[in-house]
Amino acid sequence: MSFKPAIEAENLGKAYHIFKQPQDRLKQMLCFGRKKFYDEYWALRSVSFKIEPGEAVAFVGRNGAGKSTLLQLICGILEPTEGRIITRGRVAALLELGAGFNPEFTGKENVTLAASLLGLTNSEIQDRFDSIIQFAGLGDFIDQPVKLYSSGMFARLAFAVAAHVDADVLVIDEILAVGDAAFTQKCATFLHRFKKKGTLLFVSHDISSVTAYCDRAIWLENGYIREDAPAKEVAHNYMAAIESEKADGRSFQIGGTRRRPDSSRENTHIKIIRENAPNKIDVFNFDQNAKWFGYRGGTIEDVKFIDKDGAAISALEGGEEITLSVLCSAQDRIKGPIIGYYIKNSQGLFLFGDNTYLTFKESPLEIGSGESFVASFSFQMPFLPNGTYSVVTALSEGTQEDHINHHWYDDAFFFYVSSSHICGGLIGLPTLDIQLEVIEPGANSASG
Repeated sequence: MSFKPAIEAENLGKAYHIFKQPQDRLKQMLCFGRKKFYDEYWALRSVSFKIEPGEAVAFVGRNGAGKSTLLQLICGILEPTEGRIITRGRVAALLELGAGFNPEFTGKENVTLAASLLGLTNSEIQDRFDSIIQFAGLGDFIDQPVKLYSSGMFARLAFAVAAHVDADVLVIDEILAVGDAAFTQKCATFLHRFKKKGTLLFVSHDISSVTAYCDRAIWLENGYIREDAPAKEVAHNYMAAIESEKADGRSFQIGGTRRRPDSSRENTHIKIIRENAPNKIDVFNFDQNAKWFGYRGGTIEDVKFIDKDGAAISALEGGEEITLSVLCSAQDRIKGPIIGYYIKNSQGLFLFGDNTYLTFKESPLEIGSGESFVASFSFQMPFLPNGTYSVVTALSEGTQEDHINHHWYDDAFFFYVSSSHICGGLIGLPTLDIQLEVIEPGANSASG
């Protein structure tokens, strides 16, 4: 049994007419195409791809790259200038805040309006009405005209409707960026559930969100597809390109190869896990040949977990006190080096991390050319769910707000959690003490 793609784009292009003077629009209408009084601006050109049902695909690129135009073509809001675009199934789109809402209508009235525009019947709207209102969580504002809403309230209402229309394709363009923490968490839970049954198209400048929600990414640049590959690979290359724009005459470089941790040790280790080990972690060796980018005024030479005696650790348990050691060398003189790390899970979410900036802000080090230096981060390893984790490490120079990235490694140092008691959440904090006791009657009463 064969299934057709959810979305097909073939040599897709969209051009806009740019008129230098307002009267040129009238001239163009009166000449009936015999002469051009405008310049053409191609927002998209020669774009071709297929997205299968159930895929989660991110579109990344700088402002003006053509992402929003492409989404509007997919949703049928715009007509292509050339090529073709086919979208199959019901589409729920969250593009511009307030789109599909009447500003004079209340939130409740706009729920009915927006849901009907997305294809629900009156009976379906009534069946889901209370659930939509509850999901939006707007309180008394649900009875107020939406012209009084903030951008975050608009986002809540729009997402609540889209989450209840049984869409086959869900299109999201930066809407999560305007919500508060509670709203974002609620949306994240819904998106992970939606991915199991529908096709997700996602636009965000937050690269961690791209890798968390999507398995594939399409990188648009100047209206063309620059790269179409797994999300983690595109995210790395896109971040490298953004960093390269900071070039000030120095040579920005990209190198290394993408790798996966060797699973042979994982399988062997699982067989010998002690029965009562709560959170067993296997550590892999640092790979200098992994993918990296930076100016290479300094380089990261080694990354490892070490114990109190400075010896490298190959296995540990959640809750242990350990030190992450990052060894670096300077090819050029570096004033104010910043060394940092993130612990990242297999979905690309940054779980925790730190850097040396604040500690040495008042007395920054100066590293001479040819010198080696090391950063040490001591902490208690949290309890982590089963799975593979990577340590992102970076060497930069300057401040947290304005710095030069000399060397960034994404996936050069891995560890694997093969046994865990964590069944919910992203991490579990090592708890100092847990008490459970019966309080005797009258024990807390005030004495007379």
